[in-house]
Amino acid sequence: MSEVVNNMEKHRYELEVDGLVAATYYRFLDGVLVFTHTQVPPELEGKGIGSELVKGALDQVRADKFRASAQCPFVKAWLEKNPDYADLLRPNL
Repeated sequence: MSEVVNNMEKHRYELEVDGLVAATYYRFLDGVLVFTHTQVPPELEGKGIGSELVKGALDQVRADKFRASAQCPFVKAWLEKNPDYADLLRPNL
């Protein structure tokens, strides 16, 4: 498995696995990354790839000293299960 990469040109974090790319898309507003959609290829579903992708993306958000907001249902659910990332949240964007 590759590491999570920020593809700024496409406004998404990517994780390549077995030649397939899972991605979580974002908009950038006033220092806040608003996660809008997460997409995992059907061949990779159920393997924890989405969770690995979101964790890697949020780790980079933290390292870059940004904040995050989740409009994407998958990212919202992941954050609810991982309260140690709550310090990154800026709600209502």
